[in-house]
Amino acid sequence: MSSIMLAVMYAGGPVSSMLVKRFGSRPMVMLGGLMCGASMVTASFGNSIVYIYFFIGVIGGCGLSLNLNASLTIISKYFLARRPLANGLAMAGSPVFLCLVAPLNQYLLDRFGWRGSLLILGALMLNCCVAGALMRPVLLPSKTNSCASQKMLEEEPNKCSTKVQGGCMKEAKNFLNLSLFKDRGFVFYLIGNMMFIFGAYAPIVFLPDYAMEQGVDKYSAAYLLSIMGFVDMFVRPGTGLLANSKWIRPRIQYFFSFAMIFNGTCHLLCPLLNSHAFLIGYTVFFGIGFGMVFALIFECLMDLMGSQRFPSAVGMVTIIECFPMLLGPPTAGLLRDICGDYKYLFFMCGSVIVAGGLFLFVTNIYNYHMLDKEKTEKDREQKENPSENQEQVSLSEAQI
Repeated sequence: MSSIMLAVMYAGGPVSSMLVKRFGSRPMVMLGGLMCGASMVTASFGNSIVYIYFFIGVIGGCGLSLNLNASLTIISKYFLARRPLANGLAMAGSPVFLCLVAPLNQYLLDRFGWRGSLLILGALMLNCCVAGALMRPVLLPSKTNSCASQKMLEEEPNKCSTKVQGGCMKEAKNFLNLSLFKDRGFVFYLIGNMMFIFGAYAPIVFLPDYAMEQGVDKYSAAYLLSIMGFVDMFVRPGTGLLANSKWIRPRIQYFFSFAMIFNGTCHLLCPLLNSHAFLIGYTVFFGIGFGMVFALIFECLMDLMGSQRFPSAVGMVTIIECFPMLLGPPTAGLLRDICGDYKYLFFMCGSVIVAGGLFLFVTNIYNYHMLDKEKTEKDREQKENPSENQEQVSLSEAQI
């Protein structure tokens, strides 16, 4: 169920990006909140697993997709100088509710059953509408043309264009931009990120079951996720603050690689721990690694692609990541069924994530080397052809 919901959330990236571009972040987050709340409430009346798969997995996932892309887009419009810190603070909302909802969910399940739990959770998710209402539009600078100066960058549709015919197809091509794959850094980022996503969520899904298999009671097992969320809650803004420093920000791609390797190493060590105290220690380090990665995951994409290409890049990334998102937890569960022990799924997830982190580290070294080489060649060509460069500058000034 969670795999379908997360996969649909990522698969809806290009569509939600187009809707956010067309209508703005505020209405899309409010619509996403309504869809999430309605999906939970409707699923509470279900009588079959397929019914619940559809409403929670598909409808709820579509609502989450609108929330995710709209929130990421509005952050990139609000902030530039302190964008890593802003991303870290914004991403801290997820662990805050993971810390609170994990024990609450167990209580609701025992007190009201699964139907009552879904009704209450659906009502909680309607608060996304309140969050969307607070996303105020951003105005362009005043020194623009008369039409654009009155336009909201986020909330208003493009009223200046007179070419209506073919506009939808042009916008669709903009957000399904296959030319992104010509960017070497984008391809490396996408491969490493897919490896991380494949192994990222299965440990969260199966950690309580693994703890109960080690003799931990169900409430203490649920509180492990709360501990992880509590640690994650402080790590994300802290990572954003650290990534915003003058020493880390120019090397933020390497920092992201380190965070992935740290996260994967925690999973590799988890099967060696079989007591409640040691599992708490694992959960603390898991929260640190998980928080670092998710505080940087979209900031690194912004750093690679820039704010102009970021909406189309995040749409392409999310639709491709839906496949490892969909396959990761079921594959881990199948591995547990075949081997009869949860430790093998932790080995699998840790190995894949560490391999992804090492891949990103090596490819970033290569990518930066090639960028420096290309820049040197470009500078040499400009020095060899000063007359052509002067003509281009004069032409640009005349056009301006």
